[in-house]
Amino acid sequence: MDDYLEQILHLIEEKGYARPVDVSKRLGISQASVTNMLQRLDAEGLVKHEKYRGTVLTEEGRRIAQAIIDRHELLTVFLRLFKIDEETIYRDVEGMEHHVSRATLNALRAVTETLRESQEFRGQVLKKLAQ
Repeated sequence: MDDYLEQILHLIEEKGYARPVDVSKRLGISQASVTNMLQRLDAEGLVKHEKYRGTVLTEEGRRIAQAIIDRHELLTVFLRLFKIDEETIYRDVEGMEHHVSRATLNALRAVTETLRESQEFRGQVLKKLAQ
């Protein structure tokens, strides 16, 4: 469900709309599966989906989608601080973002900010990783 909301928001921001065919291409799954999930998201009040017209996020759907994107970006920035290659970061973030708690995200945000603010601390961490 998170992946759908995230992609719908990205599509709306890029194109102004999100069609099932576009979501299908982005997620690499069948259009029928996308349509089924959009109907479910509509029933849960997260999107407004009209057959042949496209999909828009409700206020709650947009809030959740933005939180998903923010979580994804935080995890990506955090791992980049350790000079991990982009392919590994992508795979790891895709797995982590769906399972990390709010408390853990807050801790990662604090550590990320500290690593960005303190070159000395970041250097110490990178040195330990190189051992």
